[in-house]
Amino acid sequence: MPRLASLFPVAALALLLAGCGTPSQPLPMTVSAADALQIRGWVPDAFKGQVEVAPILGGQETGRWWGSKVSAATLQQALEESLYAVGMKPPAPQPAPRFELKAELVQLEQPLVPAMGVSVGVAVRYTLADRAGGRVVYQRLIANQEEARLGEAVLSPPERLRIANERALRANINLLLRDLVTLRP
Repeated sequence: MPRLASLFPVAALALLLAGCGTPSQPLPMTVSAADALQIRGWVPDAFKGQVEVAPILGGQETGRWWGSKVSAATLQQALEESLYAVGMKPPAPQPAPRFELKAELVQLEQPLVPAMGVSVGVAVRYTLADRAGGRVVYQRLIANQEEARLGEAVLSPPERLRIANERALRANINLLLRDLVTLRP
């Protein structure tokens, strides 16, 4: 019985650490190098170095004790790096780009208690406008879903949640970029 009592603090600490929040990171949400290379070849001349990202709306900081959320700053960085990777974001702030991309994280649907496999749904509203006249060139709500399996983070449900968040937003940004290259502004 004394041996079992000595294991209690260790078990309690392990449960406490397993419940810590794990914030999403921008790099795994950025479009992959292979996709960026493929998309780069299809970018219309009007968009090359001409798309600036406005401050992102929505998003939520990850809490200290449980779960994984996506902050606006993290999504902003992932979106800017993705646009830069495909050649749409200018390398320098001057001269001012012709287009402004607005994004709002409308929905981040996660399970209340992440169990075996974790499935996350995201919805982001994108609006691309010509800065000169304010004319909207593109507007769409892109919604998709991705998952993380148990084997990807066996001991940490918040880590599985983070992986699923990042995959869902990477796929969402990829869908946006593939839409944008079909436009002829």
